[in-house]
Amino acid sequence: MTSKTSFVTQEGPANALALNKDNSQVVIAGRNVFKIFTLLEDRFEEFCNLRVGKNLNLNFSCNDVAWNLIEDHMLATAATNGAVVVWNLNRPSRSKQEHVFVDHKRTVNKVSFHMSEPMWLISGSQDGTMKCFDLRIKEATRTFYSNTESVRDVQFSPHQAHTFAAVSENGHVQLWDLRRPDKYFQHFTAHSGPIFACDWHPETTWLATASRDKTIKVWDLTAKPSCDYTINTIASVGGIKWRPQRKYHIASCALVVDFSINVWDIRRPYIPFASFNEHKDVPTGIAWRGDPQSFLSTSRDCTLYHHVFQDATRPASKANPQGIALSTKGDIAYACKASVSTPTGVEQLTNRIMRKTPVSNDTFCQASSWMHTFTAQTPNTNREPKWFKLCAENYVLSGRLNEICDHNSLVASNAGRNDVSTIWSIIKTCFENPLGNSNNNAQRRPVSEQDVVNTLNLPCIGTNNDQSTAVSGFENDVKSLQGETVPGIVSGGDDETETDEPPENQNFTGPFLSSYRRSLPSYKRQPKGDFSFGEGELEPLTIDYNSSGYIENMINNDNDWSLPKEAFPLRHEIQNRSPPPEQFPNHSPDLNDDSVSIMVEDQPCQLIVTSVPKPTFWDPTSLVEDALRHHANIKDIQTAACVLVALGNRRKDLNIEMALQEHWLLEYLDMLGRFKLWEVSTRIIQLAWIPSVSQLNQQSTTIHACCSSCTKPLQRSAWLCDRCHSSKHALCSICHQVVRGIYAWCQGCTHGGHVNHMSEWFNSNKQCPTGCGHMCEYI
Repeated sequence: MTSKTSFVTQEGPANALALNKDNSQVVIAGRNVFKIFTLLEDRFEEFCNLRVGKNLNLNFSCNDVAWNLIEDHMLATAATNGAVVVWNLNRPSRSKQEHVFVDHKRTVNKVSFHMSEPMWLISGSQDGTMKCFDLRIKEATRTFYSNTESVRDVQFSPHQAHTFAAVSENGHVQLWDLRRPDKYFQHFTAHSGPIFACDWHPETTWLATASRDKTIKVWDLTAKPSCDYTINTIASVGGIKWRPQRKYHIASCALVVDFSINVWDIRRPYIPFASFNEHKDVPTGIAWRGDPQSFLSTSRDCTLYHHVFQDATRPASKANPQGIALSTKGDIAYACKASVSTPTGVEQLTNRIMRKTPVSNDTFCQASSWMHTFTAQTPNTNREPKWFKLCAENYVLSGRLNEICDHNSLVASNAGRNDVSTIWSIIKTCFENPLGNSNNNAQRRPVSEQDVVNTLNLPCIGTNNDQSTAVSGFENDVKSLQGETVPGIVSGGDDETETDEPPENQNFTGPFLSSYRRSLPSYKRQPKGDFSFGEGELEPLTIDYNSSGYIENMINNDNDWSLPKEAFPLRHEIQNRSPPPEQFPNHSPDLNDDSVSIMVEDQPCQLIVTSVPKPTFWDPTSLVEDALRHHANIKDIQTAACVLVALGNRRKDLNIEMALQEHWLLEYLDMLGRFKLWEVSTRIIQLAWIPSVSQLNQQSTTIHACCSSCTKPLQRSAWLCDRCHSSKHALCSICHQVVRGIYAWCQGCTHGGHVNHMSEWFNSNKQCPTGCGHMCEYI
């Protein structure tokens, strides 16, 4: 026996391994490797390479290998080409191949020698059949038809000499008698997915099965098959082996994802008793050395390991000793480990003198959970959260956002959720368009300086017109900006308006106009001073100073503001007492879009209009983000998820992680499922923008049904048998007539019939009406 963990690397991965009867040698087999190693104290020593010869064909590509438990020189392999190959290690030639059975039509998945009859070999194939070979006459003496797609494993029972178990891809387990190849004597559905492996317990009549559904089940076959233990794993299970001399221990290896080999205590099914983490890829085979302290394993990482149990990690010892439970009232109870230090002698004396209560090491606490408030209602009603169902059923989550918010606000208010009603109103206020159509940027184009000139029908400064015309108009503009009354109304276009100004002062424009008009945002305010540019494409403009000295503009293209001259009394002209422009250090006579410098002949002055800062409108997205996170934190997932769905494309502006959005939607769907609001759940899935959520309703449900005539599974159609093509496959088990309409059947024995006939039968009976002996308890 080896004393420590050791391994050897091969040129290819092995799919299976087997030990000889005295556990001194091990054979590994795969597509590109077929070797025998001798187990030494601390290493592996290659004994024989069976992959030799002139013709290396698919007979050497192995899915499984078995070593004869009595004749130590006999081996058998299951080839990928459908052959079962027998090998004789006593042959004098280099090639040890004894005989090739080619009875199977598809790949052979498993081979197994009988425990007491060395010449009996059984195989399970992808073609759905099992064959028993007699090595003395070198032929298949019996063929067993499973009527399934594929047989994944076959194992002789150590308790009954003529019994073997077969597991298949449809989740069924069949028990066969070698003397009756016509039909199995026991059959039951063990898993909801394909079963990849099975193993008989060496001491009791337990059969363990491993499936793709991430469970290992232990079945007691003493009488009626019953599942006594279930182990839940993190991945599909590909192989299992009971641990010798340990009744409740079983080893397993995963088919994907998990690289560890776990040893489970079936009485504690949620955490492994021991774990071996040496492999770097998925393990493919396990074999115990007849001793509970050591076993061997192969993996896709091309290694063969010998494991010693003392080197295993113990996940159970590293788990936190904590527990939690939720009561029917919504209260939470939890238990945790508390370490209390032992008091010293001085502390003990002090405690006795002061009569101080010792530190308690109670490990059980109780806390009130939010679920209590969630389910709490008025004292005269039950604890059903009526507001949740009322809101979920009546919320509208698609359409115009304003209409959605108004409707949902009313629904929440009627349900007594005034805080949620306010949230919907705030969402509407934050995202509705405050300017209506005038603020629709998609319908507007930038206003150029030429548009202003064309609209006002005025020349620009710098043309042949008198420069004083522009100066006078600019002074009027400045007066309007400062809140002063402008003598007369400036107008353009075809309409004539009475004014006190001479005609030459009625028209003005300049390069500065396009500059500060482009810098002013389109926001509507009630005007304090009226200033009309006429009736053109350019909107009416009203400008006022705020407390910071910045210009806030107000543009409205719906109304044409005008001010009669008699509305306010005329005021004196404002005198400009600014110093001459030569005293300014940055004086420049050039004009550009950012500054305007104007010289008046009789009174020199300089007015510099720098680039006016654009007032940024308030962005409500941060407020909405905080509101949604707040409601999610207080467990109001319904509000967070519904607002997120209702926002539509606007949710792209929110800085909320996609994973968090997915979490909210899945939590809300889970809550809807608890209240059986399936229609609402479907509507949420249809409106979801995350693929993992929108594809939830695309998952199919598999129902296993078999033909009543030949018991073959119905594959392509629920009403057509691919094998017998009989129209009587849907016969009623009671009236023996073809069922037209709803057909009810048992997934255990696949027999059924009319719904009313089956219901009447099982009111007073538990066994199947066909007499197959199956206990159809769940019909």
